[in-house]
Amino acid sequence: MRILSFFCRILTVLALTALPANAAAKQPAGALPQSLPLEAMVGQMIMVGFRGDGASPNVPEMRTVLEDIRAGRVGGVIFFDRDWQTKKRGRNVTSVAQVTKLCALLQAEAPIPLFIAVDQEGGRVQRLRPDHGFAATPTAWELGKQTPAETEKAAVTMGSALRRIGINVNFAPVADIAIHPESPAIGALGRAFSSEPAVAAEHAAAFMAGLTKTKIIGSYKHFPGHGSAVADSHHKLTDITATWREDELTLYKTLPPNGPFMVMTGHLMHTGFDARYPASLSEKITTGLLRNKLGWRGVVVTDDLEMEAINLFYPMEERIRLAINAGVDIILFGNNLQYHPEQGRRVHAAIMRLVASGAVSPARIAESWGRIRALKANLQ
Repeated sequence: MRILSFFCRILTVLALTALPANAAAKQPAGALPQSLPLEAMVGQMIMVGFRGDGASPNVPEMRTVLEDIRAGRVGGVIFFDRDWQTKKRGRNVTSVAQVTKLCALLQAEAPIPLFIAVDQEGGRVQRLRPDHGFAATPTAWELGKQTPAETEKAAVTMGSALRRIGINVNFAPVADIAIHPESPAIGALGRAFSSEPAVAAEHAAAFMAGLTKTKIIGSYKHFPGHGSAVADSHHKLTDITATWREDELTLYKTLPPNGPFMVMTGHLMHTGFDARYPASLSEKITTGLLRNKLGWRGVVVTDDLEMEAINLFYPMEERIRLAINAGVDIILFGNNLQYHPEQGRRVHAAIMRLVASGAVSPARIAESWGRIRALKANLQ
C-alpha cells in the first residue's frame, strides 16, 4: 500500500510539471473534454473575487485576474458592488454597460467557459443595484406572499437581465426557512420566502425554474438550513444544533439528482450531524447527508471561505483541504471580507500542494471536474 501511494504521488508530480494548465483549447461549453491536466481541473474548482471594473485592464489587480483566467488557475469569478475593505462602492459594478464589457473581457481570456457569478437575490442582497442603472428587485419575503407563478416570472425577468450582460451564475435563491424571524442573516433581511416549509420550498423551486429558463445557473442555499440561526456566519461560528428542524430539508428532499444548478453549503455547526466541523467543511454533512442520503449528485459550492465563522478557526489551506475532502466541488473565496491581490493563484497553489502531499487525492479532483463539466455544459 505504501509503495502504491508513493507511485501515485510520483505520477501526480509528473502531471504537474509536464502538462500546462491551459492545455485544453478554447471550446464551447457543450464540448468540454472529460479529462484535463490535473492543474487545469484544480483551476476549475476555484472561484474568486477581485478588484477592478475592467476600465483599465492593465492595472495590477485586473492584470492578475486576467492572467489567472488565461492560465486556467481559476474557473470562476464573483462580482461585488461594495468593497468591504475600502468601504467604497464600484468594486466590480458601476453601470450596465460597464458590467457587460467586464464580463466579455473576462470570458474572452478563458480557455474553458468561465463561471461569472453574483449574489442577486433581490431586496437587500443585490449586487446590481438601481443606483447603477439596474432594475429594482423584490425580496424573497415579498415574493413568498405572491403565487409561485409570479415568483417564477420575477426570476425569469431577473435571469434575462443577467444573461444579457454576461453573468451566468446567480447565488440564489435562498432555500432557508424563516424559522427565527429576526435571524440577522436571513429573517431580518427578508431573504427567505416564508416561515412555512412547504411555501418556502415551493417558491424557491419556482425561482430556480425561472433562472433555469433563462440559462442562468442558480444555487440553493444555505444547506442544511440557516433560517433558525440566531447568529450571522459572516461574523461568527453559527451553531444551529438546538434550533434546526428536520423540515428545513423539505426542498432538498425533492431535488432531481443532477439539476442544472448548485447547492451551497453554509458555515453552520450542527453537532447532531457532525460534532467537529461546520457543514461547509463536513464530509458527514456534504457527502453523508446531502449526497448519500438526499441523493444530490450535482455541484456543491461553499459559502465564502473567508467568512469569520471559519476564518477564525481554520488556516486557509486547512479550510480548502476539509472542504474538498468533504465533497465540495467549487471553493469560493470572495476576496472581499479579506483581500489578497493574488488570491486566485494562492488558492490554486495551496490545492496543488495538498495533492502533491497526498492530503487530497487526484481522483477527488477529477470527480469534481466531472460535475463542473456537466454543469458548464448548460452555458450554451
